[in-house]
Amino acid sequence: MVTITDKAAEKAKAILAAEGKESWGLRIYNAGGGCCGPSYGLDLDEKPMADDEVIEKDGLKVFVDKNTMTTLTGMQLDYHENGEQEGFTLSGGAAPSCSSGGCSSCG
Repeated sequence: MVTITDKAAEKAKAILAAEGKESWGLRIYNAGGGCCGPSYGLDLDEKPMADDEVIEKDGLKVFVDKNTMTTLTGMQLDYHENGEQEGFTLSGGAAPSCSSGGCSSCG
């Protein structure tokens, strides 16, 4: 299962409020992948789909389909603000790293 930090929940709720979608949730989805493992996307969603697992954190609902959830085991969703760069990050888990030099197709 993925864990959600307090800061990520706070920021997601602020985004939903700014959009006038306080009753909606945040969706984490598998956006493809390659030799470095899956990549993920985030979106706002009104309600869970039939095969979703719903994680709740401080009033925030996070929707994840069952297939994506299996790849998120041990990962953490956080929100970082670092100077001009800010955004949500998923880290941890057992995903391979491109920096490990495991394949030659990425260059």
